[in-house]
Formats: sequence, C-alpha cells, structure tokens
Amino acid sequence: MTAAPARFLARSAFEPAREYRLLPFRFGRLDSERYVVTNDVGEYVVMGRTELAAFAERRLPTTSNTYRALKAKHFLFDDASECALDLLALKVRSRAERIAQFTGLHIFVLTLRCDHSCHYCQVSRQTEDKGAFDMTLEHADAALDAVFRSPSRAIKIEFQGGEPLLAFETLKHVVLRAEEMNVAYRKDLAFVVATNLSKLEDEHLAFAKEHGIAFSTSLDGPKDLHDARRPMRGGSSYDAALRGITRVRQALGPHGVSALMTTTPDSLDRVEDIVDEYVRLGFQGIFLRSLSPFGFAVKTKLLRKLGIEDWLRFYERGLARAIDVAASGVPFREEYTSILLHKIFGASGTGYVDLQSPAGIGIGAIVYNYDGAVYASDEGRMLAEMGDTSFRLGQLGVDSYEAMMTSEALVGPLDDTVLESSPMCTDCPYLPYCGADPVYHRATQADHVGHKALSSFCTKQTHVLGHLLRLLEDDPRARRVLLGWV
Repeated sequence: MTAAPARFLARSAFEPAREYRLLPFRFGRLDSERYVVTNDVGEYVVMGRTELAAFAERRLPTTSNTYRALKAKHFLFDDASECALDLLALKVRSRAERIAQFTGLHIFVLTLRCDHSCHYCQVSRQTEDKGAFDMTLEHADAALDAVFRSPSRAIKIEFQGGEPLLAFETLKHVVLRAEEMNVAYRKDLAFVVATNLSKLEDEHLAFAKEHGIAFSTSLDGPKDLHDARRPMRGGSSYDAALRGITRVRQALGPHGVSALMTTTPDSLDRVEDIVDEYVRLGFQGIFLRSLSPFGFAVKTKLLRKLGIEDWLRFYERGLARAIDVAASGVPFREEYTSILLHKIFGASGTGYVDLQSPAGIGIGAIVYNYDGAVYASDEGRMLAEMGDTSFRLGQLGVDSYEAMMTSEALVGPLDDTVLESSPMCTDCPYLPYCGADPVYHRATQADHVGHKALSSFCTKQTHVLGHLLRLLEDDPRARRVLLGWV
C-alpha cells in the first residue's frame, strides 16, 4: 500500500502575525530604566519603558526578540498560538495543586519546658520541673486522629517545645502510634524533632535511627553570638549544640541534622562570620531568618533595635557571601533565596507556608499545642501566648476535625488573604512569588490583610525579589549559582 504524500502547511502559517491579544500581566519598576513584567504563573520578562508601552498598546513588532519571549512565556497570543491558553491553564492548575493536597505539616508542641533562656524565644517557656506544661497522651492521640484525617498523601510530624526531648516518652508514643495507624492509611510519613540538642542521649539517637527521625536545631553563628542570645543554665549552649550535631551525624549520617539561625542586632555586622561558621561546620546551606514579632523578641525590645532595612542589608551581604562560597565549588546555598527561586522557576512553586495565596495557615501547617488547643499556624500559637487567640481553631477532644477546619478562625483569614484580591498586592509584579502572612499582620497591624505600604513583610518581599531579579539579569556569575539552587 502506497503511503500518502506528505502535506505541508500553507506559506501564510509561517508569516508573522499582524495582531496579538494580551494575557493577564502585572508590571513594576526593577530599577530606574527597566521594568519587570510577570504573569499569573510566575513567568517574567524584563524590558524598558518604551518596549513595555509598545507591548501594552499592541504595537510591539512581531519579529522582535521581546515579542518572541512574551509569546513563549504566555503574556500574549496570536493566530499561531493554538494551544497558548490551554498551556497557561495547565500551569495555573499545577501551581494551585498544593491547595487541594491540604495540610502536610503537623506540629506537636510536646512541652513548654526548656533549659535555655533565649532572648528571642517566641513562646512562654517553663522550667524543666513543670510537668503541667506537657502534652498528655490523650491529647497526643486526639491530635493523631486529626493528622490522619488530612487528605495530604505526604505527612510530616514535627515535634516542638520548649525542648521536646524533655517529653521523650510522649514523643515515642506519637511516633509508634503514627506508624501503627499508617499501616492502614499508607501515607508518606516523616518525623523531625526541633531541639537545642542539649538533652540529647544515646536512647534518643537509637530511636531516631530506627524510625527515620531527622533533627533540626538552632545555630546563630560563632560561639560568642550563639551564647549571647541563647543562654543555657550550667554551660555553653554553643558547645552543647556542636556536641549534639556531631553525635547526630555520627548516628544518622551527614544530613541527619539541619540548623536554623535567627538575626539579632548583634548579628548585623557579622553575617560573613555566620555564613563561614555554617560552612566550617559542614552545613550545605543557611537560612538568613529575620526576627519575628512574637514572644520575648517583643518583651526584650529586640525588635526596636532591628528594623527591616537593617535585615535587608544583612541579607544582601549574607547572600553575596553564600554565592561566593558556592562559586568556589563548595556545595552551599541560602535557603530563603532557594525557596523564592523555586517560586520563580518551579512548575509547582513551593510548599513554604509563609509564601502561599491564600495563606498557608491551616492548609500548609497546623499546630497541636501541649494543652490540647489547635492553632492554624505556629505563629498563631505564639500570638495566643501574647493574649490574642484569633487563630485558635478549637480544642482536641471537644471540637471535631471538620468543625476546626471550617471554623471562622481559619476560613476568615483564608478568605482575606487571596493575594489576587488584596489591596496593592493585586497590581504588584511580585505577586506570583509572594504570599500572605495574616498572623504577622495581625500582630503588627491588628488586621489579617494589613496596610501593605506600612508592612515590613511587604517591604522585605519586594526588596528581596527585586534584588534577586537584578542579580539574575545583570550578574552572570551569580545567575549560574542561583540557577543551581533551583
């Protein structure tokens, strides 16, 4: 049987389109000469004012490189863009898929007891002898029942405190019962313990190795910085942390423990020292975390000594040092930058709770407090410790899972924090990469949405994202490193 002759498209199919139509986009200044243009799925193009005006007025030459870039990234479509809208819709759906997956991170606050007296502690810590501030087994079991009601296929249970290793028997109970329940539910189940490591024993390590438990600790930098802001009765908190890090790595491997730092006024002139300390200790990344407006950071007036502009300078210097380290061939990255880069370039964005629209509270993470109270986020629990229970969803053993997850304490903030309908956010070019933080704005402005022009959260996000885009556009060396972090 003779094959049918090949058919060719008419010459007109290859001619430039004479007209094009615009797809939704936002724009804003990147610097004095350039604008950044973004769409709903996080694609971006940088162009000058003249080109931007021509694009918006549908005068952009269809043979130009800018036109081709805008077409490829779904800012416009023409007669030759038969599948453009379908591809854009698919990308939108992929980025929103996490909302349907629902709560993956479940935080168990096992105790408020702690042997540290950190100056920026976000909870009302208690001394080691006060067992009344421990989670009961009844509350632990009720929390587990809620955990496995979540439709998420991936479940991570994180143990917090206080110092959770002071309530190790309860921790063991939760792990063993969760594994038993998971025989039926067949979730992708993981555990992590957020600990200062000072109470770490061989028993803890053996149990962690048997059940695949990871550790997370705090490390604020070199010894003098760490000890100054994280005092511990009877010794050096830095020395205790390093002993613990070494023991965890010996028992669980090099990636068995991660570390997190908190920026304080003492840190501002020491960011290079802090990054170098993380490199020296063999960590492959650092999260340059800003100070939160909760707990002792407010009571000790640390926040008054550390403005957002201070942190932004700290961040830029720290990122520069991290890029230098990575460019030298050492595997290393700044973690917050990596999260933002995944939002810029990743097909599905990121699950980072603070950068979701609507807000990640309840949907991304939920907290079961030692006293049975359930909160929409860890920060919501901290706010409650300061007297504001706005984000309290209910009580274990009293309120059903359905009642808590449909309570006004959750639904109200979620309704208020869809960025696409929030004042100032709706027109911001960084909307696809940003998120809503209703607890932060409640704490600082007594409102879920907050006035963005007065919001340090907004100032932080727009400045950091603008800085990253300028590095990606203008610094080939930095671009190579940053793209390697995605």
